[in-house]
Amino acid sequence: MTITAERVDHKLAIDTIRTLSIDAVQQANSGHPGAPMGAAPMAYVLWTRFLKHSPTQTTWPDRDRFVLSAGHASMLLYSLLHLTGYDLPLEELKRFRQYGSHTPGHPEFGVTAGVEATTGPLGQGFANAVGMAMAERRLAAEFNRPGHDIVDHWTYAVASDGDLQEGITAEAASLAGHLRLGKLLVLYDDNGIQLDGPTSWAFSEDVLKRFEAYGWDARRVEDGNDLEAIEEAIEAARQDDRPSLIAVRTHIGYGSPNKQDTQKAHGQPLGVDEVRLVKQFYGWDPDKTFEIPDAALAIFRQAVPRGRELVTEWTERFERYRAEHPDLAAEFERRFANRLRAGWDAESPTFEGEPIATRNASQATLQALARTVPELFGGAADLSESNLTDIKGAGDFGPDEAGRNIRFGVREHGMGGICNGIAYHGGLMPYAGTFLNFSDYMRGSVRLAALSRLHVIYVWTHDSVGLGEDGPTHQPVEHYAALRAMPNLWFVRPGDANEAAAAWRLAVQRQDGPVALAFTRQKLPVLEGTARLARDGVEKGGYVLFDAQGESGDTARPDLILIATGSELHLAAAAREELTREGIRTRVVSMPCWERFAAQSQEYRDEVLPPECTRRVSVEAGSSLGWDRWVGPEGTMVAIERFGASAPAKDIFDRFGFGAERIVEVARRTLTGELHGVVSPEPDHQAPSEPVDEPARPGGRGVPGDRGATE
Repeated sequence: MTITAERVDHKLAIDTIRTLSIDAVQQANSGHPGAPMGAAPMAYVLWTRFLKHSPTQTTWPDRDRFVLSAGHASMLLYSLLHLTGYDLPLEELKRFRQYGSHTPGHPEFGVTAGVEATTGPLGQGFANAVGMAMAERRLAAEFNRPGHDIVDHWTYAVASDGDLQEGITAEAASLAGHLRLGKLLVLYDDNGIQLDGPTSWAFSEDVLKRFEAYGWDARRVEDGNDLEAIEEAIEAARQDDRPSLIAVRTHIGYGSPNKQDTQKAHGQPLGVDEVRLVKQFYGWDPDKTFEIPDAALAIFRQAVPRGRELVTEWTERFERYRAEHPDLAAEFERRFANRLRAGWDAESPTFEGEPIATRNASQATLQALARTVPELFGGAADLSESNLTDIKGAGDFGPDEAGRNIRFGVREHGMGGICNGIAYHGGLMPYAGTFLNFSDYMRGSVRLAALSRLHVIYVWTHDSVGLGEDGPTHQPVEHYAALRAMPNLWFVRPGDANEAAAAWRLAVQRQDGPVALAFTRQKLPVLEGTARLARDGVEKGGYVLFDAQGESGDTARPDLILIATGSELHLAAAAREELTREGIRTRVVSMPCWERFAAQSQEYRDEVLPPECTRRVSVEAGSSLGWDRWVGPEGTMVAIERFGASAPAKDIFDRFGFGAERIVEVARRTLTGELHGVVSPEPDHQAPSEPVDEPARPGGRGVPGDRGATE
């Protein structure tokens, strides 16, 4: 039976969504009322006719996923969640946009029951939906068996004009069309208005033709209030084996006599008087707020028993599946419980002998983990041969195959958003690879992974000026500091192959946020002691790799501490050897992950960096920003405060002052108190011929008495 034939008051139900939305925005005196007013009919049709969900069992694995990519229209979603019986009381709608409420200004995953993705930065939700559809296909290929379709659900999204203007959407849509993700359906709220004014000011393309060119099924509904036309379009789209975009022509602020079809309905409350006029237009009592007619509530609350029926029916099917495929059933349950297999890291490699690039150590570790962590699923932005991210023999994820290696193409931002969607979906552990420098191209998605505490792993190789001849356009300098500034992101820069393997273990184990792994292109020595110490040391973020020695060769209280990460760790180790020969008791601390080290107890941190040892030197081929936290006011930071250069890696390191001899010199002068602050190469066009004394700037970023690597 179609929705148009049901003997219910559809208009009453739809207007309930609208009035709840405008009342909440008005009470908060903040928000976006117009989109919920216009998009309510299409959302109503989707949620009451098509969406397979269970309001009382929100983590049921085979539910359909709904993503409000137009996250500014959050009250549309909150109204639907409350009305259909999710754990979102009416009092929470009345607390819209207030501190500590479950109704923040834009939907946040993990804050509100039923919210599948954090959205608001436009285009992110669209990319998330693509990732969710990819996850569904991958899991169906892994677990479904003849007669047992335990993974069989759809991903739906509502997108705005702004979503479709964002570049991330173009990236994600292009890939989705290529992959023929036939169980992805996007409703486009085509209202012709955005914040500044009419979309025609900046947006005149034929959207449907664009999506057809991407390989999508694209169709239009001319009247956003025509429930039958919306239903027919969705039904037809579901029969197509391509992803589908349905452009629904709506009226922003529908029913507002003075603000409908204008930007005034977009991002501000309608106003008390206008709200009264709107309610009168709908035929509602203008003196009542947050009114929910019993007849309307009865329509929506049918979702509760229907959801329980759906879950019960699926559970019975799953038990029949378990009887025939007990191992697969157990594996499926483990995946969605976010548990790792027992002994999952037993095959993780240990390295010794010849130098090896940490990207190669990463590759070897990934191959080992792929055998014991089958949920690993990912790829690179057209850089798999450089990032070394392919899982050998695992097949590609393409239009005709659902293997484990994703070919993202040169689509870094789309890749990031898609991986977030895979993580939101559950059952898989996504990873994404590119050069560290191009983490900038996906930073918006990385930030949302950190905000939403998504378990996404980033494999960012070519992690320093040491990548060499490709030059400053490809050489990260400020990136370490920028990424470390992001809350809840663990940025790990291992110093040799054993630390690289330990970094992968750390990344796999984490369940409450993303982990970024930064690996070298160039070969690094395998350092003595890391095979024994790196596993626990990397887990703690920082550890003593080589301790100070007294005259007898025994461990002694350090006079000086060298702190290093990544490809500079072996330089610090070599400098320590020379300083030790000179009688300077020198400790080397490896600190691959600041965030983990900062999370350790004060006792442990003081054990690694004794407060009484104030002569410290940090060595890292990047911006000094933040290192003053670890070296203190009497320490020195060997850093790079300029862009890189095009040359072989050894030449760059030599010219920029990253050699053991230079570190020894800086250490001596730091120990005597002659030098503190930042030691960095000057830009070539400003290279001084004599030392220049600069006053120290806030944060220890002065360069008193040193001219960097130009001397």
